[in-house]
Amino acid sequence: MDDDQNLFLENQLCFPIYATSRLITRLYKPYLDEIDLTYPQYLVMLVLWEKDAQTVSDIGGQLLLNTNTVTPLLQKMKQKGLLEKSRSSIDERVVMIQLTTKGKDMKQAASTIPEKLAQSSHIPYEELDQLRSGMWKMLKLLQK
Repeated sequence: MDDDQNLFLENQLCFPIYATSRLITRLYKPYLDEIDLTYPQYLVMLVLWEKDAQTVSDIGGQLLLNTNTVTPLLQKMKQKGLLEKSRSSIDERVVMIQLTTKGKDMKQAASTIPEKLAQSSHIPYEELDQLRSGMWKMLKLLQK
């Protein structure tokens, strides 16, 4: 491949990943609108539904987001009544995030989203599973 071809959009790794991410996020939107969550808020809820009562740093770490990105997101979610913030009793500098009853109850409504998304994507489940597995592998390699 010559130098000019290296800069063709079709030869870039970043573009199909970026474009696919945007299109998948768009597929999520109608389902998230039903439960009044944005996509980033949904990701935070996934982290907290898996394990409640985490630090802001832990949430940001799992989502690969800086604290200054996570904090305003969490503030909006607190205003919606989905979570509570408190200072750690061990170290006052540490802010703990915990789901409210409303946040916990939302899990049931959200539980159908992955299945709805799979159906609306028109991609066979086996292929989706292979894609997800491959993307997790790539993400872990890039984090090293």
